[in-house]
Amino acid sequence: MTPPAVTPGVLAAAWTIARKDLTVELRTRAAFLSAAVFTVLAAAIFLYTWDPTAVAAIDLAPGVLWVIFTFSGLLGLNRSFGAELADRAIDGLLIAPISREAVFLGKALANLIFVLGVQVVAIPIVVLFYNLSLGWGAVAAIAGVAVLAATGMVAVGTLFSAMAVNTRLAELLLPVLALPFFVPVVTAAAQATVLVVNGRPLSGALDWIRLLVAFDLVFVAACTVAYPFTIER
Repeated sequence: MTPPAVTPGVLAAAWTIARKDLTVELRTRAAFLSAAVFTVLAAAIFLYTWDPTAVAAIDLAPGVLWVIFTFSGLLGLNRSFGAELADRAIDGLLIAPISREAVFLGKALANLIFVLGVQVVAIPIVVLFYNLSLGWGAVAAIAGVAVLAATGMVAVGTLFSAMAVNTRLAELLLPVLALPFFVPVVTAAAQATVLVVNGRPLSGALDWIRLLVAFDLVFVAACTVAYPFTIER
């Protein structure tokens, strides 16, 4: 008698999917290298079009960082479900004995690691280009803000990536859908970063950090619940 198949738990299945996506990306490195090159070029463009007599570097750098973060992140989110279109690999995920929520969480986790990897490139580049003097405490605070901002953006972006992937203009539709939802995240992250870069106590940025935490809690839960309704049953 054949033993019954064991269905993996949601978290175990999500990690398996995330590991699969990350393994594919590590083999090609196409998306990450594209995002990293975009990050360097965008920072250089902002640097060479910036008038230091009009805006101080310490005031401009946080905005530059989060603009770069937003658009480089979209490069990774756009490929999240697009990679599954070849040979209809997405069908294999949908008929697997796992919940649709696990598929979403796995994709979102892989996207989060991708986006944070881009941030590891972006933050030192902006600090170097704009000659910012940051202590380890400020760097840790900015890293924490980056994780919170990335979590919210990835949750929303992964959901809209799943919705847009089967359309003819997926590359254009994803930014149109996602960018309005990114506004509160980018605003809160940029404001918190400004306070940290200017040497203000972290307590001054707590209101913005609370906004990021609230956004993450609401949209991670909402997008996880909504994802099964965005695909055919």
